[in-house]
Amino acid sequence: MPQTVLSIETRGQGLYEFTEAARRFVRANSADGEGLLTVFVRHTSCSLLIQENADPDVRRDLDAFFARLVPPADQASMAWISHRDEGPDDMPAHIKAALTATSIGIPVTAGAPVLGTWQGLYLFEHRDRPHRREIVLHLGS
Repeated sequence: MPQTVLSIETRGQGLYEFTEAARRFVRANSADGEGLLTVFVRHTSCSLLIQENADPDVRRDLDAFFARLVPPADQASMAWISHRDEGPDDMPAHIKAALTATSIGIPVTAGAPVLGTWQGLYLFEHRDRPHRREIVLHLGS
């Protein structure tokens, strides 16, 4: 069963689209044209999303929502947090990852992921500083 690892360099919090890389992987490895693409991120402070990829306001609004939902640990409302080993965004990043997905399954038909017209695949970085993130793509039947 074909598998590969994508490396995504982030510049801090935000959504990083990798839809085309996933499409290329499926096209190159989908012998019978049908199957299941499993997408898995190998980290605990970022996550995966299938989200609209047409209007950048969607990404900005998602960033703003999650910043309000889980603010940095140095804010008074987050004083209860103990885990701060890597700074005030450390535990909030883990919380955001726990609220979202670290693995996504996408059907494959006719040699392509079955995504809707405006759907894209995103790595959702929850840390402030840049990171190199690894996403595993696995194509099964």
